[in-house]
Amino acid sequence: MSGAAVTPRRTANGPAAGPWLLGVRHHGPGSARAVLAALRAARPAAVLIEGPPEGDALVPLAADPRMRPPVALLAHAVDDPGRASFWPMAAFSPEWVAIRWALDHDVPVRFIDLPAAHSLALKEPALNEPGRGPERAAEEEEVTPVVDPIRVLAETAGYDDPERWWEDVVEHRSPTGGSDTGATDGDGTPPEGPSGDALAPFGALAEAMGALREAYGDGGRPRDAVREAYMRIQLRTARKEFGDGFAVVCGAWHVPALAARTTLAADRALLKGLPKVRTDLTWVPWTHRRLARQSGYGAGIDSPGWYGHLFEAADRPIERWMTKVAGLLRDEDRFVSTAHVIEAVRLAETLAALRGRPLAGLGETTDAVRAVMCEGSDVPLALVRDRLIVGESLGEVPDTAPAVPLQRDLTRSQRTLRLKPEASERELDLDLRKETDAARSRLLHRLRLLDVGWGDPVAGRGGTGTFRESWRLGWEPELHVRVAEAGVWGTTVLTAATAKAASQAVAATALSDVTALAEHCLLAGLPDALPVVMKALADRAALDADVGHLADALPALARSLRYGDVRSTDTAALAEVAAGLAERICVGLPPACTGLDPDGAEALRGQVEAVHGAIGLLDTGAEPGTGLRGRWDAVLHKLASRDAVAGVIRGRATRLLLDEGRLAENEAARLMGLALSPGTPPAGAAAWIEGFVGGASGGGMLLVHDERLLGLVDAWLTGVPADLFTDVLPLLRRTFSAYEPGVRRTLGELVRRGPVPEVARRDGAAPATGGFGPGLDPARADAVEPVLRLLLGRPAGPVEAAV
Repeated sequence: MSGAAVTPRRTANGPAAGPWLLGVRHHGPGSARAVLAALRAARPAAVLIEGPPEGDALVPLAADPRMRPPVALLAHAVDDPGRASFWPMAAFSPEWVAIRWALDHDVPVRFIDLPAAHSLALKEPALNEPGRGPERAAEEEEVTPVVDPIRVLAETAGYDDPERWWEDVVEHRSPTGGSDTGATDGDGTPPEGPSGDALAPFGALAEAMGALREAYGDGGRPRDAVREAYMRIQLRTARKEFGDGFAVVCGAWHVPALAARTTLAADRALLKGLPKVRTDLTWVPWTHRRLARQSGYGAGIDSPGWYGHLFEAADRPIERWMTKVAGLLRDEDRFVSTAHVIEAVRLAETLAALRGRPLAGLGETTDAVRAVMCEGSDVPLALVRDRLIVGESLGEVPDTAPAVPLQRDLTRSQRTLRLKPEASERELDLDLRKETDAARSRLLHRLRLLDVGWGDPVAGRGGTGTFRESWRLGWEPELHVRVAEAGVWGTTVLTAATAKAASQAVAATALSDVTALAEHCLLAGLPDALPVVMKALADRAALDADVGHLADALPALARSLRYGDVRSTDTAALAEVAAGLAERICVGLPPACTGLDPDGAEALRGQVEAVHGAIGLLDTGAEPGTGLRGRWDAVLHKLASRDAVAGVIRGRATRLLLDEGRLAENEAARLMGLALSPGTPPAGAAAWIEGFVGGASGGGMLLVHDERLLGLVDAWLTGVPADLFTDVLPLLRRTFSAYEPGVRRTLGELVRRGPVPEVARRDGAAPATGGFGPGLDPARADAVEPVLRLLLGRPAGPVEAAV
């Protein structure tokens, strides 16, 4: 190639002679309009685009009416689907505009960048890098470039903001010589313009990039030399086929290298010995959010939604933008009138004039929206940034695009269940008694088992119980890679999840992992995987003698049995294993709770609570004191009364018995008195208090309503020696800081008021302090009765009538 390709020569008929090197900034409406104007002016015989050559066969799909950008070319290694890269394109991407122009005019389109077979072999799997998402392989090294050409040019022009400079120089420049930034033909493309000016911007940009490359060399992108060598070879091939009548759409940074004079032998030498992997390519939907720079995308932009608006607006882009903003704020129940829109437009235009800008840009419109429509607040403005400036658009790809069988099955299931993928997060509430909702639940659980995290279970806002299930859904483009990875397990979501569950059951070493897997199989509806999982569960349960492991495993089994009732699943074998685990826990737990350090005691306290809840699910029909529940109550009594058991466990066991009505109030007070006696070390007493009233178990309300227990705690706390108080303070702070502010305030008022005066009982018994007594206090009950009758609308009783 010669330098003449950068500065086109004027021919006798007007347009400059090719080949035409059209240097662009990826994802810019100004660049897209300029490229389209240049193609219309030059009428090239072929269009070459920076991208993986393996994608040439997929180019015709861009003309399918069901293809709606933003979309991306996805390339992944056949033997390692996690090694993948994307080449995103939006409607305002110059590459997409060039592809559509070429297809509309029956002009050949070819990708000329380094093949994905090489680029994937040269890079680590993007999805496995912490803190980063998948990116374009072609710009992997541009995530943190040593040289940002846009920034350098902006600083040279005296701008402190490269985005603002780019808007002024490119995005606000009309390729037709007019002033309408977003003028189009009605189909999202600019109108025809004078051919004489259409190619001039690319010559100027090429000259600027040439100066930058002379000053900075490769700009900190060593792999560019290999890529550019391959592209030069493709340009030589195109010249043999089309002569000089072809156009090249590539990153502006590469233009000087493509125009440089090199030998074919030198370029081939740079490519010699490159590693290679087998690859598959397809089109996948993309999102505006993933085009944003903050997503980690190397060629990202700050405002995809704003750029999309500039490209699509037929006329009056600022007025139309303000109307969009007003509509969004009105949908959020904010008062925005037509007058607000008019004043915001005027303010944006005034700010642009004061700042010396050719047109109002994103900065001016944002300032105007904040001042006029948001009343100076950044809170509603954050919504505008998220929904409009960045945007939530999700592209669409036709069914005819290549895809792994698992992806096709997933797409069919999504359509059958009317569960459309969406870029924005949303909550989905399911009623498992309905067949469609139950099928949706099974699909989402199967995908979670396959590590396709489309949805995450959340606590539902509606009713509770096993018939309700809530999910937070959000589709991300990289999930297509996860689906491709999961394709090794099967061709449908059901068979793939079944195969993976069976494999995990065989490979699992921890009992808790197998029980969690059994629960997942029931939730996902995988009956063919359950026999393998149950065999592994029985084998692990028979060999594992660690009480902690058994305690970790039991809750998942109990939940599985509960889900089985809802989902009409046969769980008889699971119930036998669960009952066996529960029996072994009852035998081995008391010895395991002795001789523990604080961390071990806290961990076992959580396991005791979990087992208590699990046994409540396993033995719901048993009479008090009988069956599995009776055995567990006996275990809790042992834990509550043994001095050798850690204080936090004794306190929790006491509380569990009290809440279940298995322990009299007087006995609970006696156990607390023993735990808080002067002979107990302060640290042990504080641990007992934490177990009894700590956490979110409602212990604060217990102290509020039972002043005997509050008095015991207060008396113990005031008796702790000063030199030991700092040792117990962290435990106490952790215990009481979990209470709600109202509960803490009430406790403070009760303590400040002091002890409750003694009251004599009507039956002549010894005086007792206020609080819960061993039986009914008639005087206190009579005081409450009138209020209850008034609330219930019942007639007054004898006492009120006499009054």
